[in-house]
Amino acid sequence: MLQNLKGLRFSADVVLRVLADQVMVALSFAAAAGLYLLLAYGSGAGPGILGQYLPAFLQGLALLMPLSFVVFAASGFYTRSRAYRGRYKMLVVAQAVVLTYLLYGFTVFMLPFIADPPSAVVLLSLLFTLGLVLGARAWVHYWYLLELQRKARSEGKGNPAPSPSGNDRTILVIGGAGYIGSALLPRLLERGYQVRLLDLLMFGKEPIADVLHHPNLEIIQADFRQVDKVVQAMRGVDTVVHLGGLVGDPACALDENLTIEINLVATRTIAEIAKGMGVRRFIFASTCSVYGASDMVLNERSSLNPVSLYARSKIASEQVLHKLQSDDFSVVILRFGTIYGLSGRTRFDLVVNLLTAKAVVEKKITVFGGDQWRPFVHVDDAARAVLLAVEAPKELVHNQTFNVGSNEGNMTLGMVGELVKKLVPDAELIDSGRDGDRRNYRVDFSKIRNVLGFEPQWTVEQGIRQVIEALRSGRVKDYKAPLYSNVKYLTEDTASEVVKQYYLGWERELIERAHLQTTDEKTPMITPQA
Repeated sequence: MLQNLKGLRFSADVVLRVLADQVMVALSFAAAAGLYLLLAYGSGAGPGILGQYLPAFLQGLALLMPLSFVVFAASGFYTRSRAYRGRYKMLVVAQAVVLTYLLYGFTVFMLPFIADPPSAVVLLSLLFTLGLVLGARAWVHYWYLLELQRKARSEGKGNPAPSPSGNDRTILVIGGAGYIGSALLPRLLERGYQVRLLDLLMFGKEPIADVLHHPNLEIIQADFRQVDKVVQAMRGVDTVVHLGGLVGDPACALDENLTIEINLVATRTIAEIAKGMGVRRFIFASTCSVYGASDMVLNERSSLNPVSLYARSKIASEQVLHKLQSDDFSVVILRFGTIYGLSGRTRFDLVVNLLTAKAVVEKKITVFGGDQWRPFVHVDDAARAVLLAVEAPKELVHNQTFNVGSNEGNMTLGMVGELVKKLVPDAELIDSGRDGDRRNYRVDFSKIRNVLGFEPQWTVEQGIRQVIEALRSGRVKDYKAPLYSNVKYLTEDTASEVVKQYYLGWERELIERAHLQTTDEKTPMITPQA
């Protein structure tokens, strides 16, 4: 509290706030006294009661107003201290008001020469002050959020964002050469950001070929489990976008320990390094798969019901990140719907793209679990959502979770199959019943629309048309190639040299370094007993 008093500076804005609070305290006390007198007159009291209590009322007000100023200032009402940056917490405001009246009562009790007003007046004044001060703070904060949301919506509709400056210009994108990342990088570079990419590049550089030689793009090719590489990539960074990890139920099911190591342990390590190095915003790519199976429409506050290791690893990561958040380290969780459409590194192991490819190439649309609901979002819209999370004011996104998609994107798999059939009429639609996938969820996307002004620019039908055009034009030659499937690529015997070198090689290199060090120091090696 003393720091807040020392840091108090009487600018025009502060003076106006002080005056407003003093007026509210005075009005509360006057209203309480007036109500007390009205009730007294109604009970038969004579006109002399006003003269009897007027000195007490005036002395009480003369004491209460300076006391309220001191307590309010000490509580940080008029400073920008760390404890109250961004908005006044209602609990702190209420505590300050109550403390003011407690000190007032104590002072009146200890100084007998001060006239003591009726206790009912003091209690009523306390209640009135609470109502006015809390209401004023709530209204100002609400109005401020509305203004921020209005600006966010205007930026979301394509208006240019303010040019970033200083460290705000440098953004680290982990896993930025993947499905979403390859759509995000061009957007960040167009906005004028300095972008640092930390990626294994296990699919090569082709996904980011269009921006590969951009002067504002710096590439660090490494496994994000390498702490030294993460520290190197984090220097001078203001915002981290973490898109890396093993993605999808089949890919995560290949090796449970590896999934936990990459999706959870590495995420925690990266976030701890980011926080320690002064990163102010950490945006994490999660998934709507965390909702699992439910017949209800689910929002960010709904219970989670994961049915896969992939979803469980994301939930655990979210929980770890929320525990790390602080006033200086904002965590933003983005739960993406099921993604479709083309990017630099398109996937055909996702339902919309896969059904479309089968329809065009094989003339068959095989649907499993046609009555299961999914929320769908185009990869370009997913990238736009990340950009909004990067540029939104702290007050809108600090320690917040957002579902990414649109309510119109909730569709059953059967609906998707019928839509593909409509656009590829010579393909046969086959309903093959359920395949063991228990996911079934519809998601409410009102929060990201209302708070960040996010409105998808793509529909599922437009995404299907995009994929059809890519297949028929030859842009995608073989949708079955391992390059387009996470699980196929990870299980191929002829996996790329990049994977061999980094996923396996760097761990061997650490072991060899340790061995050489112990040998040079003539440390005896421990050998197993016979």
